[in-house]
Amino acid sequence: MKSVLFLAILTFALTSCKYFGESGKKGKPIARVYEKYLYTSDMQGLVPSGTSSKDSIDITKSYINNWIKQELLLHQAESNLSDEQMNFEKQVQQYRNSLVIFQYESELIRQKLDTTLSMKEIEDYYNQNQANFLLHENILRASYVSVSRNTPLAPKFRQLIKSDKPADVEKLTELCQQHAAVFQLDEQGWISFAELAGKVPVKVTDQLEFLGKNPYFETEDSTFRYFVRVKEYKVKESISPLSFEIANIRAILLNKRKSGLISGMEEDLYKAALGKKNFEIYSY
Repeated sequence: MKSVLFLAILTFALTSCKYFGESGKKGKPIARVYEKYLYTSDMQGLVPSGTSSKDSIDITKSYINNWIKQELLLHQAESNLSDEQMNFEKQVQQYRNSLVIFQYESELIRQKLDTTLSMKEIEDYYNQNQANFLLHENILRASYVSVSRNTPLAPKFRQLIKSDKPADVEKLTELCQQHAAVFQLDEQGWISFAELAGKVPVKVTDQLEFLGKNPYFETEDSTFRYFVRVKEYKVKESISPLSFEIANIRAILLNKRKSGLISGMEEDLYKAALGKKNFEIYSY
């Protein structure tokens, strides 16, 4: 009971700036592990304002217990490791150097990198590297519509989704907007068979056989009826279509530009420093 009351008082104190008095004071110690102390100032801002009393106590108690466990483990480690084993100055310096360089390179990329890519650049890369764009799964272009299972408009949806006439496509779009639960009529977008199966309840053991025999199919579940028209499909291990790889190629080309920008900066820096004799290599 006393510990709960203490925590309640403590969490109130942690949310009150008046408790700390003058800036720089640590406040009262609230926990100790060997010669190390946890002070109220160490926990300032831990409990967000507006937090309930119960949650405040839970947050504070958890923090204190975690601090104790960490300090106990740290004490145990320091007691069993040699000074040499605990000398991390070199690793810390290397880590700091990496962070500083990474921050500088990130800022350089933000300021200097041209992220504009023309379709011709993407097409050229695709045409020159088609062997790198083999499909890892079966993909397809399809239109699909889901409507209420008992809709009287089923014959109309069936008729329109099978048609390529612009007028019928327009009528189907209007019908979907008014009555469909979910629909996708953009046949230019490639999706995987697995992605389609996540939207339409279709389970097959042989995808290729199914796709070859079913350019159009319907299925249903307890709530919806699904109309699916497969416009085109490509099989696993064949060359992936360009439209399916555009985002991937963009990422590849931008990464190449980033690498080129960084390499160019490093080379320019090296040459400039060499010309000004800002570095020397001594015999070794």
